[in-house]
Amino acid sequence: MNNHFLLLFFFGFLNIISAQTENIEALLSDLPDVAFKKIETAENFKATYELKIKQPLDHSDSSKGFFYQKVFLSHKGFERPTVMITEGYSRSKNRIYELSKFINANQIDIEHRFFGESMPDTLNYSYLNLEQVTADLHHIKELFSSLYLKKWISTGISKGGATTIFYRYFYPNDVDVSVPYVAPINNAYEDQRIYSFFDTIGNEECREKIKAFQVNLLENREKIMPLLKIYSQEASTHYTYLTIDEAFEYAVLEYPFSFWQYGHSCDLIPSDTVPIKNMVEYLDAVSSISFFSDESIAVFGSHYYQSATEMGYYGYETKEFKDLLVALPTHTNPHATFLPNKINFKFNGEVLKNVNDWLKTEDNQFIYIYGGIDTWSATAVPPAEKENSEWFFMAGKHHGNARIKEMTDLEKEKLIATLEKWLSIKIEESSKTDEKE
Repeated sequence: MNNHFLLLFFFGFLNIISAQTENIEALLSDLPDVAFKKIETAENFKATYELKIKQPLDHSDSSKGFFYQKVFLSHKGFERPTVMITEGYSRSKNRIYELSKFINANQIDIEHRFFGESMPDTLNYSYLNLEQVTADLHHIKELFSSLYLKKWISTGISKGGATTIFYRYFYPNDVDVSVPYVAPINNAYEDQRIYSFFDTIGNEECREKIKAFQVNLLENREKIMPLLKIYSQEASTHYTYLTIDEAFEYAVLEYPFSFWQYGHSCDLIPSDTVPIKNMVEYLDAVSSISFFSDESIAVFGSHYYQSATEMGYYGYETKEFKDLLVALPTHTNPHATFLPNKINFKFNGEVLKNVNDWLKTEDNQFIYIYGGIDTWSATAVPPAEKENSEWFFMAGKHHGNARIKEMTDLEKEKLIATLEKWLSIKIEESSKTDEKE
């Protein structure tokens, strides 16, 4: 009798899943200008799809043309909330984010305009701006609002987290809660706060070791460059946008940024007695010269364009290395943007100013998550006493591990209470303790 009941329950459960899957596919078929295909179902979801959604290049004038934006939908259930992932770059395959697991939600993961496969036939960068980027997200939200009627949450990591914030600025009523992770919001083309961060993070001994390593690299360039050229040949990387000498100096100047961004150990910084080969291998692991190769610059071309025209970025102070730099200019700080084909640009700081002003007074259910030692925390949204906004600056965490699963018990309790209140849900015990991502 019990076995019979269990079998009935099991087959009934399968029928529910099958009905939901058929229902979601019927609903997807009804969405205008949306093509989809079923792919491998994400763990603990009922169905997963890759979608191509038709988007106008200019949301104010559809005659300008269209492109197709890649989106992944992981369906949990119509009775569950929905998490919208606002990617900052490309998304080659589906991935379930920890917040979606944490609140047991549907997930819509959206590749960023002009990255990966979300490209027009002819790339016109004038259509790559924050107004158009967020209009893409708004269109997708409108499409799926008829399917998913419960609460909506937007979230993203790093540049994707910044996109979450910009999206809420342009469309404040699209989602109920926004959860940007490690999201920089710059205040200028060259955000000066990065430099003061380097003067304060860590202890003085560690900061001195970082500087000494940079000096050691630059003083030994004649021994280092032949090795870098060999490594570049082996890696099939090329240096025509920047010379390899420029790329080397950029990598040395980038070193403290990357060091703190991903929480490297001060104990592992090579001394001046370490063999040159070991120094080069360590530099490659922390601040690789390949990041400044033609191949890397091409991959991040759209990102550099956004940084140079609207979003701002950072530069490299050269005053302490003025006598050691031979390839880069020292009369000004070299900037960390490398525009495609070295196109001309004009920085427009209007959106940044408006967003930064808005963030000072905005109090509409934001949860900001930052790493205490992450370089990008230098340009974090400043914490403030607000009733409907929460900040988590996670001590000792960096850009790659400032996540819910790494929170202290007190931090996690606070997060759970906030999400349960704002979303009117109960977070399941299994989600609270799930360490997988």
